[in-house]
Amino acid sequence: MRNAALLLVVASLGLANGLFTEQLPVWRQLLFPVLAVAAYLLGRHLPVRRAWMIATLVGAAGAGIAVPYFWEGVSGLACAGVFVALPWLAGAFRRQQAELVAAGRLQVRQMERLLMLNTERAHRDERERIAADLHDSLGHELALIALRSGALELDAGLSEPNRRSVAELRESAVAATDRLRATIGLLRDDAALPADPADESIEALVERVRAAGMTATLIRDDAAAVLPPLVDRAAHRVVRESLTNAARYAPGAEVTVRLERDADDLYVSVRNTAPRSAPLVPSEPGGTGLAGLRERARMLGGALLSGRLDDGYSVAARLPITKEGP
Repeated sequence: MRNAALLLVVASLGLANGLFTEQLPVWRQLLFPVLAVAAYLLGRHLPVRRAWMIATLVGAAGAGIAVPYFWEGVSGLACAGVFVALPWLAGAFRRQQAELVAAGRLQVRQMERLLMLNTERAHRDERERIAADLHDSLGHELALIALRSGALELDAGLSEPNRRSVAELRESAVAATDRLRATIGLLRDDAALPADPADESIEALVERVRAAGMTATLIRDDAAAVLPPLVDRAAHRVVRESLTNAARYAPGAEVTVRLERDADDLYVSVRNTAPRSAPLVPSEPGGTGLAGLRERARMLGGALLSGRLDDGYSVAARLPITKEGP
């Protein structure tokens, strides 16, 4: 309201100063540039929402003067247009231009901030991907090394020095596993899993743990032989994590891997019996590895459950076939 009132005053002065211009005194001549500067500054710094209403009022006043004094009304409107309207429009244009420049700079800063956030997110995702790769690959291999060492340590034909060396090897594998888990804790912000495909089939995975000394049995329906890539990848990770946990926490246990498929879902079940010797790692299963598998199953639209049984431990996952996640 204040801005509109100021503009109305300047426009009215421009209209009045344009009347009776036959003999203009010097102060009225100097008033024209003063009005032009004032109108420009008003347009540059003080926005007016309904400037057309002021123009209508001034125009109506000039038209009213033109009824009895035609040329005086025309002269007043011309002066108001030249010394008020045009400078005000120039100032308003300059103000809008400056606002556009400021908005552009703000948008650039926002884009830079968004790029920085995306870069940080990419770095975080990469750390999580590295952590998952370390957990899935190195953790599994270290568990197999510890399993082989434990089996070799029980060999009756082994000499006592060699038995101590094998025991030290097993302890080193367990220590390396603990250091790996600590490293994963530094790299990993949450339980994210990589999207890289599995390097081997589930059959090859089970055969590899058998060669390491684990008693493992694979039962797979013919219908579960061909799976969508994401589902097959998830099933492989469920089996690998479960076998790794069995090697760590249930040495000597018998493990049964079962894959069954119906029209809509793949059911993956890994069960192990009670351990026959002390666990290689003094902690409970179900840490970040199973947490990551639960998240992957959730993203695929399925679910994963794990827990103790009377005679061992079980990991069971349902992975939808018809939905490969978001």
